[in-house]
Amino acid sequence: MTAKNYIPCNKNAQDCVKNILKYMSDITGRYVITGQHTQTMEQEELKHIEKLTGKQPALLGFELLAYSPNINYFDTDEPCITEVIDNYGTLLKAWEWADKKGLITFTWHWFSPLYGRSKSFYAENTEYDPDKALIEGTAENKAFISDMDVMAGILRPFCDKHIPILWRPFHESYGTWFWWGAKGNQTASRLYRMMYERFTGVHGLNNLIWVWNSYIPEAYPGDDCVDIISTDLYPGNHIHTSQAEECRKVVDITLEPKIVLLAETGPLPDVDAIHDEGVDWVGYMSWSKEFCLTEEYTKFEVLGKVYSSPYALTKDMLPVLY
Repeated sequence: MTAKNYIPCNKNAQDCVKNILKYMSDITGRYVITGQHTQTMEQEELKHIEKLTGKQPALLGFELLAYSPNINYFDTDEPCITEVIDNYGTLLKAWEWADKKGLITFTWHWFSPLYGRSKSFYAENTEYDPDKALIEGTAENKAFISDMDVMAGILRPFCDKHIPILWRPFHESYGTWFWWGAKGNQTASRLYRMMYERFTGVHGLNNLIWVWNSYIPEAYPGDDCVDIISTDLYPGNHIHTSQAEECRKVVDITLEPKIVLLAETGPLPDVDAIHDEGVDWVGYMSWSKEFCLTEEYTKFEVLGKVYSSPYALTKDMLPVLY
């Protein structure tokens, strides 16, 4: 197992960022960080895990879709409105988790900056052209920058309090289902770099840990704007392995060794196998709702086994990192 570079890509990164990256580098190969996504105020997943295992995940995920500036409430449907309402306010839960010194990651299903309807983070629900967002002065570019600036303001209080965030924008850009990937993965890579430069250079969000979420080598935005490399995996119901081959695909996109995260997963990975096979995943984040709350993808017995593994790093095992 190769040592991982833990020097932040942002030269102005806060100490909390440095602490977490160093910690992740140190535990790679020894422990696997347990993680769970939540997207409602009730956080049913967190309560469910604690009830079954007596433990909490070390990494908790939060959803920012309801904070998108351009949700079209005049051309939508009930599933969209329900998801927005259920999600709105969840940043209060992120603040609570920060008080407990847990690890935090944000996912943003970004409703398109223009021309959207219903769940317009899906490309099929918008005519927004991400290629035009890259061209200075276009309506798409202005809207893109405006949305970024709104989100920067939402993230600002976390920066002011030196609360580190694993920030994973433009996720799953290897596919075309989201608007940021609709014109190809290299367009998404350029959008990512634009955001990195604006969030660090203009807004000074130096608490962000930059997570790139794709295994496509030619789309990698560069070591100078990425701290952690990752991918999302939904291999099928009740498939619990180390996902070693998929991990190697991600590792191979960089010249400089980076910390590697299984940023989303359906069925839980086999934590013991990750350790025993020397696979580079530093941790995982299970997706929300039925992926955690039912046995459709992972039996509750398997969930209990994962959390009781000597190699599973849970919330109670985390040192104070910020």
